[in-house]
Amino acid sequence: MIKKVSRNEARQARHARVRAKVSGTKDIPRLNVFRSAKNISVQIIDDENGVTLVSASTMEKDLKIANGGNIEAAKLIGAEIAKRAKKAKITKVVFDRGGYLYHGRVEALAEAARENGLEF
Repeated sequence: MIKKVSRNEARQARHARVRAKVSGTKDIPRLNVFRSAKNISVQIIDDENGVTLVSASTMEKDLKIANGGNIEAAKLIGAEIAKRAKKAKITKVVFDRGGYLYHGRVEALAEAARENGLEF
């Protein structure tokens, strides 16, 4: 009998394929997205030094997001990461969608980050 691969295992395989080609540097770091059923998190990472430069998540108390698993929350997080990146003097990034489809919350986050000044 053929064992079916879970959706998360397939996503992780897609992410590994992309990560083999996409890497963040000090000048152009990587914007990584993690999406769960209830929340969405995003980090800007310098892969050369293995350091997270900036991060934002719907789980942060000061953002006061009631439901972190919807498109409106993703838009807020996209705007917030762009604002924090500007503060850290980061303007260009490489987008890493984490193996997720560029659709729905991932797309909303990316568009909001672009609208607020992040280039990718």
